[in-house]
Amino acid sequence: MILNPLRIFADIWRHRYLLGQLIKRDVLLRYRGAMFGVLWIFISPLLMLAIFAFIFGQIFQARWPQQDAGMPFWLLLYSGLIAFNVFAETVSRSPTSVRSYPNFVKKIIFPVSILPVVPLGAALVHGGFNFLILLAALTWTGHMHAGILLFPLLIVPLVLLALGLSWFLSAWGVFIKDMTQIVPVFVQMLLFLSPVFYPVGAVPPSLRPFYQYNPLGAVIEASRAVVIDQPVEWGAWGVAFGFCLGVSILGYAFFQHSREEFADAL
Repeated sequence: MILNPLRIFADIWRHRYLLGQLIKRDVLLRYRGAMFGVLWIFISPLLMLAIFAFIFGQIFQARWPQQDAGMPFWLLLYSGLIAFNVFAETVSRSPTSVRSYPNFVKKIIFPVSILPVVPLGAALVHGGFNFLILLAALTWTGHMHAGILLFPLLIVPLVLLALGLSWFLSAWGVFIKDMTQIVPVFVQMLLFLSPVFYPVGAVPPSLRPFYQYNPLGAVIEASRAVVIDQPVEWGAWGVAFGFCLGVSILGYAFFQHSREEFADAL
């Protein structure tokens, strides 16, 4: 069955070496020719974190309603952005993930279904470095604790959601070139509609269920909870996981259904 999740992820695992090479190539090409090269993987998030610390720590002196004493606001903001950026980078780049490799698509033996996984892999590489910087910042500010190790587990639903949407959008991107313009705008809207810059508690009560049980809201709130060392809403996280797993399966099925027409469209 094409909708068997074990078969889907086994297919990805079977081509893990090829996928790893494509992800490596994608990441290195992004920084090729730059003065600092791949060091930008560290430099970019460090600069972003420094700006957050200055703007929200010194100028606005903002605080989270549930913020523990001494926990910097900018760390809470940064933790939410790590989770969101994995999703955002994957989805924003997915419309061109197949269209950018016409020679691969036209090769019968090439596993085309792994192409939409490449943006996700690159996003996870960047997310991994961002997480290391978060750990360093928590240690530096004296707020490191064992619970933070749950952070990678908690963003799994967003990884599944990003993967499913990547399969959907990469297939549409082959036929509809406007997707490259539409999707980034949609992702930018989601940034402000998700609880990245504010907690769910700041949302009007009538809208809170939407924020608590949509995948983005549930995962961002859960990942932020472990940073603050507060209990995770595992019920909402479980709902998000089930929904995102369903999206990933349907995305794969849609991609496989559409792939026979890729070569003609390209």
